[in-house]
Amino acid sequence: GLELSHCVRTNALGPAGPWRSGGPCKMKRVRTVFKPEQLERLEQEFLKQQYMVGTERVDLAATLHLTETQVKVWFQNRRIKWRKQSMEQKAAKLSQFGVIQPASADSTDSKDHEEDTVDVEL
Repeated sequence: GLELSHCVRTNALGPAGPWRSGGPCKMKRVRTVFKPEQLERLEQEFLKQQYMVGTERVDLAATLHLTETQVKVWFQNRRIKWRKQSMEQKAAKLSQFGVIQPASADSTDSKDHEEDTVDVEL
């Protein structure tokens, strides 16, 4: 289940989204705060493999006392961060040699998985 905070008043004219009830009140999701030990283990696993699926993800989630969804979304967000850092390093190297980076540097490669474009923590 999702952790939700208390009801927060919002503009009733806005569309109902995934975190809103149908009425004038919305439920705001509480952001997951990972413990340092959990983050250390997640980072270790990410260094081994950027994609965690199936029973490996279930086992890791159970070991860290997290939900499978929390582990899945952490890996999605970590891959996005990793790609961004890689692009910044590449741009820095190119600028050292006087090569100008195209304006579309922020676009993702077509080979990227659609799931990785999600930057929402569930």
